[in-house]
Amino acid sequence: MNAANVIERVPIHTDAQGVVRVAGTRVTLETVVDAFETGATAEEIAQQYPTVPLVDVYSVITYYLRHKPDVDAYRVERDAAAGRVREDVERRFPSTGVRERLLARRR
Repeated sequence: MNAANVIERVPIHTDAQGVVRVAGTRVTLETVVDAFETGATAEEIAQQYPTVPLVDVYSVITYYLRHKPDVDAYRVERDAAAGRVREDVERRFPSTGVRERLLARRR
């Protein structure tokens, strides 16, 4: 086999909501990248997320390192989207008075 002719597919896919996940799992790209960026080894990530095979963790990390600007831009957009959802939820369901209501129920 000529190693130059081997093409490996990166085991990631984008779901219907636009979230990039490790193929065949619910684990997101940013989950693996965040763990890697905080110092976790590929082996530790695979242990933490047993649905992701070790070889796929290595592939995702390699993809991240080769496409860092694109992945970082995706992560920024995901963080912004999460912030918008959080603001919407907090606006629709304010937390003011929750503690008092819960304590009142207890009495």
